Amino acid sequence: MLNFSRLLADAESYGDSLRYVHGSRSQQHGTAPGQGPVVVWNVTNTCNLECIHCYADAQLGQLKNELTTEEAKKVIDDLAAFNVPVILWSGGEPLMREDLFELIEHANSYGIRSTLSTNGTMITKPMAEKIKAANVSYVGISLDGPKEVHDHFRGQKGAFESTMKGLKNCQEIGQKVGLRLTLSKYTANHLEEIFDIIEEYEVPRACFYHLVYSGRGRGLQDATVTNEETRKAVDLLMRKAMEFKEKGIHKEILSVDNHADGPYLYLRTLELWPEKAEQVYELLHRNGGNRTGIAVANIDWLGSVHPDQFTMTHPLGNVREKPFSEIWTDDSNPILNGLRNRKEHLQGRCSNCKWFSICNGNFRARAYGATGDFWAEDPGCYLTDAEITE
Repeated sequence: MLNFSRLLADAESYGDSLRYVHGSRSQQHGTAPGQGPVVVWNVTNTCNLECIHCYADAQLGQLKNELTTEEAKKVIDDLAAFNVPVILWSGGEPLMREDLFELIEHANSYGIRSTLSTNGTMITKPMAEKIKAANVSYVGISLDGPKEVHDHFRGQKGAFESTMKGLKNCQEIGQKVGLRLTLSKYTANHLEEIFDIIEEYEVPRACFYHLVYSGRGRGLQDATVTNEETRKAVDLLMRKAMEFKEKGIHKEILSVDNHADGPYLYLRTLELWPEKAEQVYELLHRNGGNRTGIAVANIDWLGSVHPDQFTMTHPLGNVREKPFSEIWTDDSNPILNGLRNRKEHLQGRCSNCKWFSICNGNFRARAYGATGDFWAEDPGCYLTDAEITE
């Protein structure tokens, strides 16, 4: 995750203390010295929508054998002992899990920060109040464009209106909330409209995800934007981050799941704002690029642990059989060991790219989804051959 607002406009947020802290890139098991990873916890596979890109392949109707309340609380106990700083509660639709707030309260008792990833359609006014009362620090709501685009992407007519109501309900009671969008051919031509919404509704944070071929997303490879379209989109994020700064408006503009954005942002900064280039490079170098299997972890609804939420094809163990902390620190696991020492495993363009120190081989789940080879070059890299060679 790259915070364009921090890198270009010096607008700091809580997450930057996990992304750009000194010593973070040298860690093997967490975000910073003495801390565990950020845990994305898909607490249920149940969802009220059927999004065409869903990495979890979520379904309407509860899957059998999901972790019980008591099992989940024992996991939280272990996460707390392992100094996990943040749990991102996800799904499916996490608000469909009846004991979600009981689990959040248990995490709160240890001082673990909770964030929520939701489609927003279930956030009525009472639900928004419940979220705020639970001290959820941030709610990320998915919005993929104007009404027709969003409803198509989410597989349900009326989803747009319900999502926007959920956003407004959070804002009206002072619950911090932001938007999330997946960049694809369905959404690339509507980014300006998304920014219009961000300004109109005074949304403080927006995350732009690059498409990953995982779950139902594996059938969307033909929906991938071209390299030229990706560069255009990233240029827009950079420009908007700077425009907000010039207007004196504090916003977080972030990109997720394509760490080629790092070197591209640096190269563009050299061209457009050369006085900022050294600082941008330093922050990118501290971050160390993709940190799947290091600073980001995933637990799914059945208790299986994965390097991240998009890599469910590669389970590392199950919390019903072994504590998360033991699974995460088992460097004999070939996938974890490879992710923590990936330079020797990467193939193709990723194997000799000069930007390894600030990209770290980009996104393995996308390489696997496209080729079936976990260590193949990431097809999402949009840098030219000339840009990645010495």
